[in-house]
Amino acid sequence: MVGAAGSSAEEIESLRQQVEDLKTELKKKENEHAMVAPYSRTFSRAMISTILNSESEGLSMVGQTLRIAGWVKTGRVAGAGSFAFLEVNDGSCFANMQVMVDKEVGDEVGGLKEITPTATCVLIEGELAKTPEGTKQKVELKARKILHVGSVDPSVYPLAKKKQSMEYLREIAHLRPRTNTIGAVARIRNALAYATHKFFQDNGFLYVHTPIITASDCEGAGEMFQVTTLLGEAESGAHEPVDQAELEALRAQVAEQGSKVKAAKEAAAQDKENKDLAKASKSEVKTLLAMKESLAQLEEKARVIGGIQRTENGSIDYSKDFFGKPAYLTVSGQLNGEYYACGLSNVYTFGPTFRAENSHTSRHLAEFWMIEPEMAFCTLQDDMQCAEDYVRFCCRHLLDTCRPDLEFITKMIDSDAINRLEQVASSPFMRLSYTDAIAKLEEVEKSGEKKFQFPVSWGIDLQSEHERYLTEEVYKQPVIVYDYPKDIKAFYMRLNDDNKTVAAMDVLVPRVGELIGGSQREDRFDVLEERIQASGMPLEPYASYLDLRKYGTVPHSGFGLGFERLILFATGIENIRDVIPFPRWPGNANF
Repeated sequence: MVGAAGSSAEEIESLRQQVEDLKTELKKKENEHAMVAPYSRTFSRAMISTILNSESEGLSMVGQTLRIAGWVKTGRVAGAGSFAFLEVNDGSCFANMQVMVDKEVGDEVGGLKEITPTATCVLIEGELAKTPEGTKQKVELKARKILHVGSVDPSVYPLAKKKQSMEYLREIAHLRPRTNTIGAVARIRNALAYATHKFFQDNGFLYVHTPIITASDCEGAGEMFQVTTLLGEAESGAHEPVDQAELEALRAQVAEQGSKVKAAKEAAAQDKENKDLAKASKSEVKTLLAMKESLAQLEEKARVIGGIQRTENGSIDYSKDFFGKPAYLTVSGQLNGEYYACGLSNVYTFGPTFRAENSHTSRHLAEFWMIEPEMAFCTLQDDMQCAEDYVRFCCRHLLDTCRPDLEFITKMIDSDAINRLEQVASSPFMRLSYTDAIAKLEEVEKSGEKKFQFPVSWGIDLQSEHERYLTEEVYKQPVIVYDYPKDIKAFYMRLNDDNKTVAAMDVLVPRVGELIGGSQREDRFDVLEERIQASGMPLEPYASYLDLRKYGTVPHSGFGLGFERLILFATGIENIRDVIPFPRWPGNANF
């Protein structure tokens, strides 16, 4: 009996060990499963960022069998052809994964030279190994098999290993995401977009989708892209030209019929008892009306010029257009944002906007993205604080989440990029009235310290050179300038008590100049109506905007930030065309 009891204890211990082994195996399988990208499970592919951006930088995974996939940045055959080194990047992070491929593994897919050309797409399975001390990365992948090869002919591939100009990269915008610079900018742009939503969501804002097609000009600048179906109809050839001889003949017939009606009416009037004359008069009138209707239709048809219907005064007849009125691509979602803020308190928009400005400068795009919060019960002071908090939050988020990309940008593009972000993230912004800003600039110019291309005087719209001088030379930090002259600002900005300035503000930052433009909105009906008319714009398109001031008006404020300008500020990239995936400018709408 004693022996049986002892045997039972041994069995229990054995089972306990088996359970522990199973737990270990389960944990290993769970870790391997967690490594696989959620929507690449078919390929069991791990993202490179999951490995290299882990707390141990991959060391805790040494010995595991993993699959990585991406595009070869650089490849070289070494060891007299016995193996090759690949630098593979999948876009999930700036760093590449080094992969060592033995000749035997390479031979299975056509040889090592088949996988070493830049841009070759590969899916590789191998064992993660620790690299020798002193190497850049702590781990590398020892390839066991190559499961996919998307080959490239290096003799025709447009992106050579040498550095390419940004102008050239714009010509091959479909391939430029594979470069280090544009890849880094794309991840920075993504991080800033995420930070934007997080900031506003965490502060109680609602995300509102405002329309891209609009009938109003928010800025009153008139530089808008028109949306119309009239041109397509004109090119369809559906409109037949009118024979002018036929038109003149019909006009003559109408005139002649008019004479007949006059004569018939006179005859009927002279003999009012004659029913036949009365009947004949009515018949002639009926004939005249029918002829006039035919003439009107023919004249309308004759007013089709170049396939487009015109009104009697020669202007385009928009009643025939898709929306029944002139329509445009929006320059701002602000007005629509205000509608929602005046019912839901705090909202923000984040979407594309458009401006048909024939500009080829490094600071202008025809299509760009805007972030526009609107806040009820909000003064200009509150508005300035929100703008400052938002910019500083974005800078901190970049520093916390995009350090490798920023280090590359600092090394290759702008040596001050990280320092600038650190400074903005940690320091309050300078606040300065427009009047004081002008006085400071006039003082600098008068002393001979600086000669501006655009002369400085009260009432001018500050130019980029003035804005950058204030932020880069005078105060060496972001500056918020407020209370601008009313004549250089939009109609919707609240008129101050001095009747000369409006409650407007601009956030100015180094390298870019104006980053944010905002204001307290005009909430007084009579003042707003007068401002719209003074701007030379019709009241009808702004009827609903004026309604907000009639039905429960509220003090409210907001601002607009050009998203691409925020990226310029963060990266130091010189041209705005290089911080948006597919830039649009006059003469260019490729890809």
